[in-house]
Amino acid sequence: METYFQQFTDMAVQFAPKVLLAALTLLIGFWLANRVSAVLASTLRLRHVDETIIPFLSSIVSVLLKVLVLVSIAGIFGIQTTSFVAMIGAAGLAVGLALQGSLAHFASGVLILAFRPYKVGDLVHIAGFTGEVETIQVFNTILKTLDNKRIIVPNGAVNAGPITNISGQGTIRVDMQFNVAGDENIDMVRASIQKVADRNAKILKNPPVDILVNGHEIGITRFDVRPWCNSADYWEVYYYMQEEVKKGFVSDGIRGPKPAMDLAVRQL
Repeated sequence: METYFQQFTDMAVQFAPKVLLAALTLLIGFWLANRVSAVLASTLRLRHVDETIIPFLSSIVSVLLKVLVLVSIAGIFGIQTTSFVAMIGAAGLAVGLALQGSLAHFASGVLILAFRPYKVGDLVHIAGFTGEVETIQVFNTILKTLDNKRIIVPNGAVNAGPITNISGQGTIRVDMQFNVAGDENIDMVRASIQKVADRNAKILKNPPVDILVNGHEIGITRFDVRPWCNSADYWEVYYYMQEEVKKGFVSDGIRGPKPAMDLAVRQL
């Protein structure tokens, strides 16, 4: 018993400093990992990064730091950590190769959330689809189209092509065209369209409405009409003008275009 007690005492004296150092390393390392994760989350919030990605990134950083702490503790006890590092590296490589498509979408999602080419509520045209941004996720962007369809667009496809943020400037121009009979008075047509535009409070006064003659054909005069409005009012203004301009033409006696042909008949 004395021999065993002496061996136990010698082992305790030998390993006590290492156990104490390992315990301190564990406590301090985990505390620092949590602090770094919290600071990262606060920094991302200050930069207005989407809340969807903040917990995910902070948890990844926390887990990686804690793994490093555990590897360091293993080294304190004399365990060869080279094999552990090699295993972790091999596992990371295997996971990366297996999920390279998903990781590409993830990286694209991080870029979108960091640089914010669009935000929730914007009307955008991305990857061949036009719709309102409903959600920006880590791997996908979810659109609600104008006909109320839900489109899930992978973020990799978003960054692979041009991004058109239709409502990104706050105001937008509504382009449309109206045709009238070729012999109608241009000033009367312009006044009729302007009167319709003035009745809608959602059409901006500045910049003013462009009412421009675009071209002439036999029996037809084409007008380009381009009012401005807030981005959220685009479709309401568009359909208002389509209906009310027609009513205005009828009320003001302005005729629509009709195919016409002049015939010269010569008597033999």
